[in-house]
Amino acid sequence: MQIGRVSLQNGLCLAPMAGFTDHAMRASCHAMGAEYTVTEMVSAKAVCYGDKKTPLLARVYPEDGACAVQLFGSEETFLAEAARRLADGAAGGIMPLAFDINMGCPVPKVAGNGEGSALMKAPALVERLVATVVKATTLPVTVKIRSGWDSAHINAPEVARAAESGGAAAIFVHARTRTQMYSGKADYSVIAAVKQAVSVPVVGNGDVVDGESALRLLRETGCDGLMVGRAAVGNPFVFSEILAALQGKTYARPDGEAYYHAAMAQLAMRAREKGEAVAVRESRKQMAMFVHGFPAAAACRARIHEASTIAEMEECLSILCN
Repeated sequence: MQIGRVSLQNGLCLAPMAGFTDHAMRASCHAMGAEYTVTEMVSAKAVCYGDKKTPLLARVYPEDGACAVQLFGSEETFLAEAARRLADGAAGGIMPLAFDINMGCPVPKVAGNGEGSALMKAPALVERLVATVVKATTLPVTVKIRSGWDSAHINAPEVARAAESGGAAAIFVHARTRTQMYSGKADYSVIAAVKQAVSVPVVGNGDVVDGESALRLLRETGCDGLMVGRAAVGNPFVFSEILAALQGKTYARPDGEAYYHAAMAQLAMRAREKGEAVAVRESRKQMAMFVHGFPAAAACRARIHEASTIAEMEECLSILCN
């Protein structure tokens, strides 16, 4: 699968997730096999208005692998200007691989403002937005969409065609509707329909949690790659498992000590970037997921959510080494 200047041999992608896919998580997942990563969503207006916190969200590092910056907004002028400002690594890092336009975020404060998944209601606007950003930058422009707004309006193929007409280089499809949010099952027939509707690469997203489910998505949709979201939180090894499945190899889950070292490495990287206090606070949800499935996980999670220093977090996670 080709996106811009980069060829993705296995099409393994880390989904953008607000509050999770910062540099530390992207680097951790890339080290385990994710070929393509995406930043947390970045407000185009915030970039244009010079918000001080936004550059960190949009900053791309070499350790992230092939990494795209995801922008959200519904106004052509702001999206285009944000892309122009960020195209050369102006956020303080390296040049991103691409810009991805968020057309799937379901949260009310985004969708209720006509952005994110609300764009699924307006294919003509989708085409204009993509075309405008394509003209504003030499980098590839992709979109991440949902199946539709609700079960009565499954229009992902139509929106995908509109994006392709605007010049989109790839389509990422989360096979749930906006009203589903993150519940229920992903409908892989929608991804298959999008694949048939466009000629650019299509990447499927939804319910990929291990090697077996990854193979199922590829088999049932015929898509060019797959994107993992929540299953990678606290488990970057999921990419190693999926890679093994793609290669027909047996996979053995790493032991607790491997999870411990992966968690601490992620926390240390976050602390170098954001400072200890912020890093620990922002890491609690991810660290709690690292202990999932291990003995005494419930008690450990309670302590993790109270930790305020790296030393306290390290003590909590030490149960993984027992």
